[in-house]
Amino acid sequence: MVSSLSNIQLVVSTVLAYLIGGLPFGYLFVRFSLGKDVRTMGSGNIGATNVHRTAGRKAGVVVLLLDILKGFVAIWLAALISQSSPLALALAAAAVMVGHCYPIFLGFKGGKAVACFIGAFLYLAPIPLLITILIFIIVVAASKYISLGSIIGAGLFPVVMWLVQHPPRVLLYAAIFSAVLIVYRHKANIGRLLRGKENVFSLKSRTA
Repeated sequence: MVSSLSNIQLVVSTVLAYLIGGLPFGYLFVRFSLGKDVRTMGSGNIGATNVHRTAGRKAGVVVLLLDILKGFVAIWLAALISQSSPLALALAAAAVMVGHCYPIFLGFKGGKAVACFIGAFLYLAPIPLLITILIFIIVVAASKYISLGSIIGAGLFPVVMWLVQHPPRVLLYAAIFSAVLIVYRHKANIGRLLRGKENVFSLKSRTA
């Protein structure tokens, strides 16, 4: 009975995390505020960077915060459901990011999961996350490329997490999975970076 209940909790928390991750806040915000489909604008991505670039600074900030929030809430609910089981938390972290990248609500075509990653690991590993965000800021300030900061920050995060926090192995695996997923989702950006054609980040947006 205990094992069965544990399995049910694991499935519920993981599926719930995926569905929360799949909530397409970037798409919904632009649709309701501008009557447009953000997937047809700019890079076509539903994440905060493209929303900022195409719909304005305030819209970008709102979507960023909402995407961070859904990452945090997914892990918080998993902790509540599973009594903070490391396995449940690790699966929820992976699931919320997969949900954002491949949302069932938008035909499995979503964003790059950076904001979800921030929300999830803000709960799981706040100090390593803050160190990684500092690295991200330094890279973006030096290069003017959000994508490069995201790639380098994600790639270094599991190392920082291991050095600073020494987490349970399953949570470290979740961090590695998250890093690989983020880098993979930036494959088009990597191509543009190599060709010198990546979009340069500016606090100003086209509609701001």
